[in-house]
Amino acid sequence: MKIAGMGCRGGATRASLRAALSMAEAAGGRVDALATSPHKTTDLAAFAQEQGLFLHSVDVCDVVTPTQSPRIVQRYGTGSLAEAAALAAAGPGARILVPRITSPDGLATAAIAVSAEEITKGAAE
Repeated sequence: MKIAGMGCRGGATRASLRAALSMAEAAGGRVDALATSPHKTTDLAAFAQEQGLFLHSVDVCDVVTPTQSPRIVQRYGTGSLAEAAALAAAGPGARILVPRITSPDGLATAAIAVSAEEITKGAAE
């Protein structure tokens, strides 16, 4: 399973969210679902529905991520909300396929993680 973790600032529009997700999918392929922290679920629910994707609400605190934002570390206890949400939703053994990408306006982020099952399936093909 491919999960796009997403984060956003307060002023993010659907266009910001779409841009971040489109850029991530251009690098890693179509995703099966979206994920974010419980703090952002309300901000992303309508967008997820619009995209026809399930939105996972996951705890991101203490999830180790490849990229680090000091602001996000202070607020959420992880280096990247998007990467941490993707990893947490994709489950144990998941890996980042596409590191955090920021929308051109700087208001939304997306990252893609793949589940251990997807990694194993890809290796077998």
